[in-house]
Amino acid sequence: MHKDSDHRLMTQKKPLSERWLERLPADSLLLRLLLESFQEHRFKYMLASAAMVLVAASTALSAWMMGEIIDTLSTPEDRRRVFMVAIGVAGIFAFKGIAFYIQAVLMARAGNRIVAQKQMQIYDRLLQQGVAFFNTNESSDLLLKITQSAQAARRAIDTIVTGFIRDLLTLIGLVAVMFYQQPFLSLISLIVGPVALYGLQKILKTVRAVMAQEMAGLGEIIRVVQETSTGARVVKAFGLEPRMAGRMDAAVRQVENRANKMVQLEAATMPLLDIITGVAIASIVMLSAINIFGQPPGTPGQLMSFVTAFLMAYEPAKRLSRMRVIIESSMVGIKMMYSLLDAPQTLIEAPDAVKLPDGQGAVQLENVHFAYNGNASVLHGVTTSFAAGKTTALVGPSGGGKSTLLNLLLRLYDPTEGRVLIDGQDISKARFSSLREKIAFVGQDTFLFSAAVMENLRLARPDAPDDEVIEAAKIAHAHEFIEKLPNGYDTQIGENGSFLSGGQRQRLSIARAVLRRAPILLLDEATSALDSHSEVLVRDALARITEGVTTIVIAHRLSTVMNADCICYLEAGEIREQGSIEELLALNGQFKALHDVQFGGNQPEEGARRTHG
Repeated sequence: MHKDSDHRLMTQKKPLSERWLERLPADSLLLRLLLESFQEHRFKYMLASAAMVLVAASTALSAWMMGEIIDTLSTPEDRRRVFMVAIGVAGIFAFKGIAFYIQAVLMARAGNRIVAQKQMQIYDRLLQQGVAFFNTNESSDLLLKITQSAQAARRAIDTIVTGFIRDLLTLIGLVAVMFYQQPFLSLISLIVGPVALYGLQKILKTVRAVMAQEMAGLGEIIRVVQETSTGARVVKAFGLEPRMAGRMDAAVRQVENRANKMVQLEAATMPLLDIITGVAIASIVMLSAINIFGQPPGTPGQLMSFVTAFLMAYEPAKRLSRMRVIIESSMVGIKMMYSLLDAPQTLIEAPDAVKLPDGQGAVQLENVHFAYNGNASVLHGVTTSFAAGKTTALVGPSGGGKSTLLNLLLRLYDPTEGRVLIDGQDISKARFSSLREKIAFVGQDTFLFSAAVMENLRLARPDAPDDEVIEAAKIAHAHEFIEKLPNGYDTQIGENGSFLSGGQRQRLSIARAVLRRAPILLLDEATSALDSHSEVLVRDALARITEGVTTIVIAHRLSTVMNADCICYLEAGEIREQGSIEELLALNGQFKALHDVQFGGNQPEEGARRTHG
């Protein structure tokens, strides 16, 4: 059976924060990222920046020294000068190498820390979100954002720091050497800059759109792989392999085409600069041989120093010209990152939240209304109470609001109107940890982690000793099959217990609830995945663990709840009938009609009424 919440799917609109971020100027997000990152890693970046300054200075000095080398070689008899120039060149390059090493290590450490921190920040934010958030965000999109966006943030920061400090200062130093050695030729060479910038602006216009489309394609690839993995049985049963292969092929081709387009855009800056630089060098060579305004071109050393500085300036100029392209492509990932970090929390713990009082777990609903994400109301003014230590069954047609009611008790959502109370305390004003300790839950969609059996069971109570875990498994009739596993309780059960049968997974889920020892137990079709034999065993187990526990159980088969202390018949978000089974049968109303459909007008056998699991 589908849960009631499945009939009230959340709208697929983009979250408000994501729509707001799309309108926020890219520079604002970039500034925010830089301020956040530099504040925490300022010492690493300061030292790395100092090393970059030294790299830039060393590069400029090496170009200047080229003139000294040429002039010195023209006078080899001056041995002292030759040795001094040789030592100077060796020292400059050694100094540059050490500074570059320091810069690279510090930048890498800072960048790796930023990636790790951003990924943890995003994940922590996801953990703070309520279930409503995950209903509007596909897991494939979340996976893409948490893996790609942090890397994009690091790439943007590294590009900006190295560009504005190392490359810019290097370019300034080399241009200074050029003007010092050949002022007129330097003025001629500056024509390259404006022409290159004009061509670059043409390229930038399409970068961000192409990058966004590439990210969308990556998201589709992840989505197809997830659906193939989790829905493998359906894919095989319906022969959907060609369909899934077609989807994957289309997604892969889209990513490939966008990646090729990005390479073309990024690479377009190289021939642009190469052509312009080649023309500039050829012009400079011709002009250097001509006496402009009757002035000599300078000494061979000066001309060589100028040409060296000009050629060396090509690389930092090229990196600076590509910097904006890299930043623009990274902004797509940065926007994705902040769309998650700034997404409003769908469920917030009250600032003055208190611990739930000690009690037997009495539950009350007061005029509870609820609607999923502004859609049609699911619950309409439900007012009822669930007696402490007693078992209450929720029955009725699908879509009536039964699972929604359990979601509100778990505080996966808050009522749009009204209150939910446990032992007289409004749970919206209770600490999340206090509420979770009060409740154990077994759902029809059992979820197990990819870990050992023992680890999955102990999630209910991490400090539980082994003998208590084993006892809980015995109560849930899971111990026998666990012992037959290859490594017993240490057996790895695969993703969501994929190595186990549905009944085995369900019994582990029940054992987990037993180990929890909570005063309130919520059961949502807890025997739905069991065969007849296992169902009888689990019913006996549930009969034991529900004694003295406030139990609220959803059941579509009335045979599983015939011994419940109270039965609530829900339909269309309202409790239409409530009471013991005898009282409801005597009403001759909707419950009686459901009862007659399932039992053909006969009373269930005594064995079916023996337990209320």
